[in-house]
Amino acid sequence: MKIEKAYSAIDVHVAGEAFRIIRNAPLVHYQTLEELYELFPEVYKEEQNLLLNEPRGFAGLNGCLVVPPLNREADAAVVFFNHNGTVPLHYAGLIAVITALLECGHLKPRATSQYKIETVTGIVPITAVVTGDEIVSVKMESGFYQVVGKVECLPPSPANYTLVQTDQIYAVFRKQDFPVEIQIEELADLRKWGQAVLQTLSPDVKGAILVDESTVDEGLIRSITFRDDLFIVRSPGFGPTLAVFTSLLTSGAILKQELLVNESIFGSQLEVQVAGRKESRYQFTMTGRGFITGMQTFILDPTDPLAAGFILK
Repeated sequence: MKIEKAYSAIDVHVAGEAFRIIRNAPLVHYQTLEELYELFPEVYKEEQNLLLNEPRGFAGLNGCLVVPPLNREADAAVVFFNHNGTVPLHYAGLIAVITALLECGHLKPRATSQYKIETVTGIVPITAVVTGDEIVSVKMESGFYQVVGKVECLPPSPANYTLVQTDQIYAVFRKQDFPVEIQIEELADLRKWGQAVLQTLSPDVKGAILVDESTVDEGLIRSITFRDDLFIVRSPGFGPTLAVFTSLLTSGAILKQELLVNESIFGSQLEVQVAGRKESRYQFTMTGRGFITGMQTFILDPTDPLAAGFILK
């Protein structure tokens, strides 16, 4: 076997959502992180396919390209990407990146626990608490988000829903309007629900969320999110979680001082609390934790017929 290319990567999961962090991608010339972001789909297409697609990756895997920061205030810079291309900002991806940098020794822990990661949307301050050699908590603040629409449906269309803009536009549905439970045992029925609902939504809506708020008085909700490509998000997801809490706050179902936990279909959790409010827009403090699952070297054999990989959903 002849090795044509080799890439080192660190795999991290955040509440079940998987990230592959690449630090030795081919060098390209760029003046700003925004320029690198624009160049990425063209110059890193082969790496994107090789590292995210099967047989080396899978449909739910996210990518993070970590590079030296251009802004002197930042500790590192990152470009997020998935199978479809680049992603401006991924909150769970930031947790994955800071976890890998600190626990693998690429960044020295600080007594203040304060770090800054440069993204195409700006510098994001992060609080990462280290106990021993392990990060036990990562906290950051979101932007300001709001409900952008409420849709009232008549039969046979799906039930009423709320449109919320966070990292993208989500349609938030209440479980009480559907005869289905957010449980692993009902995954087949949930998939049918997701497929039926997504077919009715505008192309601008990038995800459908089904939320069970029956235990909201206990500070806990459960949700499941379907992307517009019918793929299920493998965690509660910070974007969906912020969308759900923005919807609940706007409707008066919860109070702004409450700390709430969003739980996924398989039990992983993310914590969110309101950090601020400007008129109808809310800002949140988000808390999660990342876990390194592997450190690997991926290679490309020039005779491999599946060099570009494939995706099965």
